[in-house]
Amino acid sequence: MTTLRKATADDVALILALVKELALYEKEPDSVIATEADYLRDGFGSNPKFHVLIAEQVGPDDTREPVGFAFYFFGYSTWQGRSVLKLEDLFVRPEARKNGTGRALMEELAKISIENGCTRFEWAVLDWNTPAKTFYSRLGASVLPEWELVRLTGDGLSRLAQR
Repeated sequence: MTTLRKATADDVALILALVKELALYEKEPDSVIATEADYLRDGFGSNPKFHVLIAEQVGPDDTREPVGFAFYFFGYSTWQGRSVLKLEDLFVRPEARKNGTGRALMEELAKISIENGCTRFEWAVLDWNTPAKTFYSRLGASVLPEWELVRLTGDGLSRLAQR
């Protein structure tokens, strides 16, 4: 059985480990530079910038093994005048896939969206990640081909900020 819980400050090492596992799956193992201190500072203070759900597999002896997570935050739709739930990362460890863990995380995020008056729940998916696209499609989500992700980082971000 899979259970979900909100992450606490005691989970920052676990969150970072799961993020690193996700980065490995996404073929970017060296791209994670976040630290436990970053997550502690930004996620568990008086004004958290993000939230995390932890999925755990419950064993017959009531032991709990972390098997996945959803990392999300709230944005705002200027056109609809309402909050938006933005899923930054969703990851389920390979041994726990195809048993409802991903679905449980997504269902909980949908509930959180509704409870917070969100007009939509959105996320990005890598173009090569066919299993994820299939999963999202089964949930009723649509990949929007007319929208492309745009990102400004590093030197480009610094140069623009100095103008």
